[in-house]
Amino acid sequence: MTALNRVPSLMARAGTASALTLAAVGGSIMVPGLATDASAATTASKALKVAASKKGAPYRYGATGPGRFDCSGLTLYSFKKAGKKLPRTAAQQYNKTHHIPSGHRKAGDLVFFHSGSSVYHVGIYAGKGKIWHAPKSGDVVRLQKIWTKSVWYGRVN
Repeated sequence: MTALNRVPSLMARAGTASALTLAAVGGSIMVPGLATDASAATTASKALKVAASKKGAPYRYGATGPGRFDCSGLTLYSFKKAGKKLPRTAAQQYNKTHHIPSGHRKAGDLVFFHSGSSVYHVGIYAGKGKIWHAPKSGDVVRLQKIWTKSVWYGRVN
């Protein structure tokens, strides 16, 4: 085998060794087009911070910010500021998220309130059983404890 024929083989071995070394020391390997847990967490934490920054903003049906919101308008606005696009309504947002069990929920996940199979409200999970949301007409964006077990969770990809 000539030296030129061995180059691809040597490069492949060097790449494998580098990847194994990187993994052994706690690094990560990026695969184009694949979101990592870290990048998803960064997006979710940014969206959560945006929602929290809107504390006290008045509720207005159909509003998507920046000064007034309805429930899905707040989630749409928060994730848009974090670099992710969501559809307009709570039900459409539920259909676009990765559905997760309550035991795997994390801060920044979306919390969908439902009656039967119909989603009627959405907020952003803040941890410790609380959400940031725009509750209803006459109210303001606020942090509130989840008041029912009739919720589903979704993670924005």
